[in-house]
Amino acid sequence: MRCDACPREAVIDQPYRGAHLCGSHFGDSVWERVRREMHRQLPRFRGGTVAIALSGGKDSSVALATAQRYFARRPNVRLVALTVDEGIAGYRPGTIRAAAELTARLGIEHTIVRASEALGVSTDEGARLLPGTVPCSFCGVWRRQLLNRAARDAGADVLVLGFNLDDLAQTILMNLARADLGRLARMAPHRYRAPGLVPRIAPLAQIPEREVFLYARQSGLPFDHGECPHAPAAARNVFREVVWRLEEEIPGTRHALLRTQAALVRSLGATEGGGPAACVDCGEPATGERCRACDYLRLARNPLMGAARS
Repeated sequence: MRCDACPREAVIDQPYRGAHLCGSHFGDSVWERVRREMHRQLPRFRGGTVAIALSGGKDSSVALATAQRYFARRPNVRLVALTVDEGIAGYRPGTIRAAAELTARLGIEHTIVRASEALGVSTDEGARLLPGTVPCSFCGVWRRQLLNRAARDAGADVLVLGFNLDDLAQTILMNLARADLGRLARMAPHRYRAPGLVPRIAPLAQIPEREVFLYARQSGLPFDHGECPHAPAAARNVFREVVWRLEEEIPGTRHALLRTQAALVRSLGATEGGGPAACVDCGEPATGERCRACDYLRLARNPLMGAARS
């Protein structure tokens, strides 16, 4: 198959847009979509500190590299990469090495936050203390809080996340299946800065996962492609399979889910205005009296609470 834009051999097909592209034109197409999303999600950005959540996987590595390219001609923009070490043996050490290699190569400031130090418990320890709870439940909550804290401490005006098109489509479908309109409305990109929360953006929103992988490989970016040992228990796996099968049968489904989320938020008049309350335990933003991170911390410190609750 030949590239649609030149005589060279295509390296990828894009069924959702009926296109075939060579390596050069594929790279250009990824960059143009990221550039447009940056411009759309971060309008009128005059300068300041941009934090990038860097796990060391393909998505966050591409997010960091493209963010550096986007802001390269703006000397008034400071980039800082933030890595959370949740404490997952056999998985996180490799991704941290990849993250450190990439930031060193790009000359970007790099901060590592360790859950065991910041929270007093790691994900692996949480899995042992809460055997009846899927580790992804508390791990994701703790990681998001630590990223927000680190971004706030760095004086960040915005936090860049490496969510790709597949990630966002799966999350939207999960929230729709659970009738959780609140979470739908709170998904990135954020246009408002709620008290205590650094606004998040997702410049890879229009890039499918396999294209992120190809772009990372083609660009020679260091990243770790291992899978977290706790991942097989995640509820997201069901929605990942559903979205994949829908996209195979009906190309463009992922993009349609993104449009659905945006239309629902607009039609319901949902905003990020008002802002969350402060957690009574840690003072971090919370939708109730206590944030979910502290709920899980309390259970980890006293597992009998979880038994009593069930």
